[in-house]
Amino acid sequence: MIASGGGKVAADCIFCKIVSREAPGEILYETDQVLAFLDIAPVSRGHALVIPKVHYETIFDFPAALGEDIITAMQLVGKAVMRATGGTGLNVGQNNFRDAWQLVDHVHWHIIPRFAGDGLTLWPPQGYDSPEQMVLLGRNIRARITEGKTEV
Repeated sequence: MIASGGGKVAADCIFCKIVSREAPGEILYETDQVLAFLDIAPVSRGHALVIPKVHYETIFDFPAALGEDIITAMQLVGKAVMRATGGTGLNVGQNNFRDAWQLVDHVHWHIIPRFAGDGLTLWPPQGYDSPEQMVLLGRNIRARITEGKTEV
């Protein structure tokens, strides 16, 4: 299959099927590169997804050049979702791999409207055992960035 932007799509990917209109989706916003639609299993009403039309599994496969289009879509959709739902806050989330709760192997961003007292919790903070542990981890991460050892 070929996406409208000329890239590949995955035949078994539900998001690619929504892009190609082989599967239904409540489309909110669309450009040549990006699609936004309501999540079929929302954590709050108005929960939307923003995806590139071309199939990339994780953010590590996603070309940085598409970042501006994704950010623009998140801004437009996020503002519209807040206005339409009366949301008083907004979470933007992006998960990679199963251990981070990525359920569809097509990179996507969650736009989740929030409401005062909605009780939605995304995670409890884990913290560090000490300030030194945080410093050591920061040093290790910076070294990997500098050395170019950032592959997953």
